[in-house]
Amino acid sequence: MAKMKAKLQELESGGKSKSDNVWWRPTEGDQEVRLVPTEDGDPFKVFHFHYNLGEGARGGVLCPKRQFGESCPICDFASKLWQEGTDDSKKMAKSLFVRQRFFSPVVVRGEEDASVRVWGYGKTIYEKLLGYVLNPDYGDITHVDEGVDFTLTYTLPKTKGAFPQTNLVPKRKSSALAKTKGAIKEVLEAVPEIDTLFQRKSPSDVKAILESFLNPSDGPWTDDSGGVSSVDEAIKELSA
Repeated sequence: MAKMKAKLQELESGGKSKSDNVWWRPTEGDQEVRLVPTEDGDPFKVFHFHYNLGEGARGGVLCPKRQFGESCPICDFASKLWQEGTDDSKKMAKSLFVRQRFFSPVVVRGEEDASVRVWGYGKTIYEKLLGYVLNPDYGDITHVDEGVDFTLTYTLPKTKGAFPQTNLVPKRKSSALAKTKGAIKEVLEAVPEIDTLFQRKSPSDVKAILESFLNPSDGPWTDDSGGVSSVDEAIKELSA
C-alpha cells in the first residue's frame, strides 16, 4: 500500500519522486529553520564522499572505506598520488581525498506544507550545532516541545573563487516543533530515512567510476577478461 501511495504522489507531483523534493538548500538572506528529531536520537548524519570525478559522479561517491569499512580504490589512488610528492600529483590527490558532509532533517518556517526536508552542510556548521547541543542554555535543540528555531543567514560569495557563508543564530525562546500534538506526530512521521538517499557502491563499482574518470574516452570500466585495469597499472606505476 505504501508503494501504491508513493506512485500516486509521483503522478500528482508531475512525475517527480519523493526523493526529488526531499532536499533543502538555503536561499540568499534569512530563513528560519528547525531541526527535527530522528527515531534513533541522532539528527546529525555523517557521510564521507569523494568528489571531482567527472560528469558521471557529479553528486559525489560514497567512500566504501570510511563509510562501510571496505576497500576503496579512490583512497588508494589518491594516497599514491600524494606519496609521489610532485605539486601536480598532490593537487590531484587533494581533489580526490575523502570529504565529510553532514545532513539533518529540517522544517523551514513558513514552508511547513513542504514537510520535512534534508539539509546538507559542512563541518563548520556541524561543529556550531554540536556546540549548541552541549550548551546547557539550549540542550536538546530538536525537542518537540522545548526545542529551538534558528535564523539561518545565507550569503552568496561576492568574489570569484569564494564560498557561500552560512550563519546560525538560535532564537531566544524555545518553541514547539508544530502547533498541535497531532501536527507534531505528522512531522515526525515524515522524517526521511537519510541513509536511503545515497546509493551504496561496491569497491568494484567505485573502481569503475575512477577508471572512467581517468580514461573518459574509453567509456565505463569493465574487466570481463579478468585482466588488470588501468587503475591498477597507475597505482603500480606510482608505487615504483
